[in-house]
Amino acid sequence: MDDAVQRAFRAIRSLEVPDDELSEPFRQAIPIGGVSVSSFGAIGTNETISASDDTASRVDEIQFDLTEGPCWTALRRRAPVLEGDIIRHPNTEWPAFNDAVRGEAVRAVFAFPIVFGPFPLGAVDVYATEPTELDDEQVEFGSALATAMGRRVLRRVVRAVEDEDALLDRNPFSRRVVHQATGVVLAQLDITPDDATLLIQGHAFARRTSMRQVAEEIISGVVRFEQHGGLIEDVR
Repeated sequence: MDDAVQRAFRAIRSLEVPDDELSEPFRQAIPIGGVSVSSFGAIGTNETISASDDTASRVDEIQFDLTEGPCWTALRRRAPVLEGDIIRHPNTEWPAFNDAVRGEAVRAVFAFPIVFGPFPLGAVDVYATEPTELDDEQVEFGSALATAMGRRVLRRVVRAVEDEDALLDRNPFSRRVVHQATGVVLAQLDITPDDATLLIQGHAFARRTSMRQVAEEIISGVVRFEQHGGLIEDVR
């Protein structure tokens, strides 16, 4: 086994490596581009735990905002998703993701599901700036490392239940602000929580920005919604 892969396994299993640094050993083991480690799905909150760079973080954020993309497919299938050229050969399952990611320096995306026993927990995403293919050994190592990540992510999910405020506040990629903004919208409008989230999502999509950016503006009062008859308007 490659030395970088062995070091990655040791880092993932070591409690001395902080959660927000978990992307780096994975990036060194499969050195083709940026890496993000995220949790999402039925058990944990949607959050980027670690990202190697701004582009990796942004690709995660796009997928969370749109609830589609390689990480969602990988976790649903519990199998790696390997897209070597998303510009020339876009995956038809992700029309919104394909459109949103065109403005990013991303040509290839690979996602490996994070699971622990019966629990689907998240995914590791790897991107490359040029069309790229992974060989069988890289896919095998990526899958094994993502599986090893399952224990770390499940432990984090359990800690989040026990110490939610402290854990989310420490994470620079936390999407807690989106949940807070949903509560603000609910206070402004007579709609369901799902519709409040959808309203924020639609507002972000229309403005070509992120849900987190819109959420911050809602919380600060820059963006406010009002209901007039059957219409909802944003007031600035």
